[in-house]
Amino acid sequence: MNENKRILIVEDEEDLNEILQFNLESEGYLVDTCFSAEEALKKDLTLYNLLILDVMMGKISGFSLAQRIRKEMRLEVPIIFLTARDTENDLLTGFSLGADDYITKPFSIRALQARVKAVLKRAKVEVTKVDATSMSIGEIIIDFESKRLIIGDKKVELTRKEFEIITLLAKTPGRIFSREEILRRIWENDVIVIDRTVDVNITRLRRKMEEYGCYIRNKPGFGYYFEI
Repeated sequence: MNENKRILIVEDEEDLNEILQFNLESEGYLVDTCFSAEEALKKDLTLYNLLILDVMMGKISGFSLAQRIRKEMRLEVPIIFLTARDTENDLLTGFSLGADDYITKPFSIRALQARVKAVLKRAKVEVTKVDATSMSIGEIIIDFESKRLIIGDKKVELTRKEFEIITLLAKTPGRIFSREEILRRIWENDVIVIDRTVDVNITRLRRKMEEYGCYIRNKPGFGYYFEI
C-alpha cells in the first residue's frame, strides 16, 4: 500500500502544486508541499520517501537544493526533478546530482504517477539470474548473447557502449563505478575519450529505459551504480 510512502513536492507554481498533491494523494501517498527551497530546508527531510523538486525556483534552485541534500545533509532520498528545460546539459546536471528521474514540463499526470511508482518500488525489485546468458531485474531482462535489453514486452535498442554500461552496472547492484573505471572498462581501446563521454552515454541510456532509467543512480563525487 502507498499509505506509508511520504512525498514532498517543492514547486513554486501554486496551481501545479495543488494538482500534484491531489493526484498523488488519490494514489494513497502522504503528500506535503512547499513553494520554495528555503521552505523545504526547514522541514525534516529524513521523513520522506521521495522528493519532487522544481528546477527553476527563486533564490535557491532545485539543483542547488538537491546539492545540499546530497552533499551537506548526505541524504540518499530519491529525487525527481520537474523542469521546463530539457537540454542535454540540464539532464546531465540533474543526474550528476543524484537524480532518480527528470521530467520535463508539460507532462501528463498519469506519466508522473508512473514515474513516482517506478522510483518507489526499486527496493522491492528482485534480481534473478535466469541462466548463464541472461539476467532479469524485475521487468528488465538483459540478454548477454543477443546483446539486447528487454523491458516488459518491449525491446530497447541500445548502442554497443550503452549495452556494455548497463551490463557492467547491473551485474553488481550497489557497486559504485567511477567515471574513470567505466572509461577504462568500456572504452579501453579508444584513444580520445573524456569523463563527459560516460555522462552523455548514461543520460541517453536512461532516456531509452524511460521510467526504469531511475535504477541507474549517481553518487556525486564517486560515480554511477545500479540500485534496486
